[in-house]
Amino acid sequence: MSDDRSAAPGAARLIEPVWLRGVSARNRIAISPMQQYSADEGGLASDWHLVHLGRFALGGAGIVFVESTAVEPRGRNTHGDIGLWDDVQIAPLARIASMLRSHGALPAIQLGHTGRKGALQTWWHGHGPLNAADAARGEPPWPVVGPSALPVDEGWPTPEALSGDAIEALVAAWGAAARRAAAAGFDLLEIHGAHGYLIHQFLSPVANTRTDAWGGSAAGRRRFALEVARAVRAQWPDHLPLSWRISLADLDDGCMPMDEMVDFVRALRDAGIDLLDCSSGAGIGTYPANGARVPRGLDFRADDAAELRRRTGIAIMAVGFVIDPHNAQALVANGQADLVAIGREALYDPHWPLHAQQALAPDPDYALWPRQHRMWLAKRAPLADAARAGRQSRA
Repeated sequence: MSDDRSAAPGAARLIEPVWLRGVSARNRIAISPMQQYSADEGGLASDWHLVHLGRFALGGAGIVFVESTAVEPRGRNTHGDIGLWDDVQIAPLARIASMLRSHGALPAIQLGHTGRKGALQTWWHGHGPLNAADAARGEPPWPVVGPSALPVDEGWPTPEALSGDAIEALVAAWGAAARRAAAAGFDLLEIHGAHGYLIHQFLSPVANTRTDAWGGSAAGRRRFALEVARAVRAQWPDHLPLSWRISLADLDDGCMPMDEMVDFVRALRDAGIDLLDCSSGAGIGTYPANGARVPRGLDFRADDAAELRRRTGIAIMAVGFVIDPHNAQALVANGQADLVAIGREALYDPHWPLHAQQALAPDPDYALWPRQHRMWLAKRAPLADAARAGRQSRA
């Protein structure tokens, strides 16, 4: 079934359509990738993912991201992570992409590899490294990898330092996963280069102490990231946009000062990245192999993102505990972001985009809501207004 919703005339900029390369989203609101730990052991997406993500399409989001999806089995965070390392994993994701599109959302997916942060328990089992008790209930640990043989922290497994050939194989795995994502019908793909995961580990002087061509200097440490970007772009259709998640927290902990980050983003742009997904938390210093932890909040770092946008020309997606639609609108209107992504707030309120539309440009006809809901909501409105008026008169 197709969806006939479109932007209302005179709508606030946040809820106007936006073009990314050759595709358009109905508004500038995206649902962030959020791991659900609910795939089967083969990394196949389940009915949980279909229903979970479908809520956000019905809720009016312009873009809906599938969670971070592993490019190889070792790259999973937990046993319940989705994968795209095998063609058999395409079909259930194609079902999700088709469903999202049929209900008006641009289907998007994030590709990732957790590196030394892999082989974890799910949240409901503690989210620490897998151990013998986990193995006894059928979820054993697996060997993790990283740029160097440095564990995340005390009590975490020591990763195997990747050889040059293994690094090249991983670059190819990212490209193959991008090909599968295109085959599944996604219109936007994001590379996870943040949050202390494998790409981020290569970028960081804390996690990457190599002295070969994949480490040492800033140029050496960013080589893996740029090779992945180029490999993915080569397999991803030219008319479809490509996004990159970056940790702005790196500006705090010495991983990547602003001038160096600008140079890196320019290199990503030149490699074919169209959109920078600017995360506000989880710099490499949050999970150090050594050194002090760097305290930080989750609020979106609008000024830093605006500087990156100004100095590189790349489009920015704001991420970081965005709750108030007026705040989201201001980020876009002030040129601090081109899109705004929400995560936890969408779990609390899957209709956040539609509620944002009502807050910014009230519509008594509920024209942006699913047509199956509009009549009921229009009938509800005067009853709700009367109930509110009655409560106020009794107060």
